[in-house]
Amino acid sequence: MLDAAIHAQSPDIRYEGIHCDIGIHCFHHYNVVLLRIRGTDVGEFGDGPMQALGKVLAGSARVHLFIDARDVKGASIGVSGEWAKWLSAHRDSFTGITMLTGSRFIQITAEFVRRFASLEGHMRICTEPAVFDHTLAQALRFS
Repeated sequence: MLDAAIHAQSPDIRYEGIHCDIGIHCFHHYNVVLLRIRGTDVGEFGDGPMQALGKVLAGSARVHLFIDARDVKGASIGVSGEWAKWLSAHRDSFTGITMLTGSRFIQITAEFVRRFASLEGHMRICTEPAVFDHTLAQALRFS
């Protein structure tokens, strides 16, 4: 039900590329931001998604960031490092970060980002879609 409700709504911000698609859904009323990434993130959008997220964060209270990477096939080391730096620099903007990974490779990449960004107590990595979806539903008061 939650996934259908979110899919029915277009992302507030969208990046579509050859290798990757990124959508940013803002639920300001709930202080929740959902970042959906699909494909292989090789950096084709530069720092555009990070700048867009920065603008969203600048205009709101602290948010819970949900990163849905269940459909990510890969991410370059450079891109992972840039996200880690960005998340670290914006750590105080988040009440929490919950990330769903869809493969062991992306899980290892997410663990690297969490360690590099010093987010050990702030970033939860999920490997089960049901756990991620339930946590997001609770944040959006869907359950």
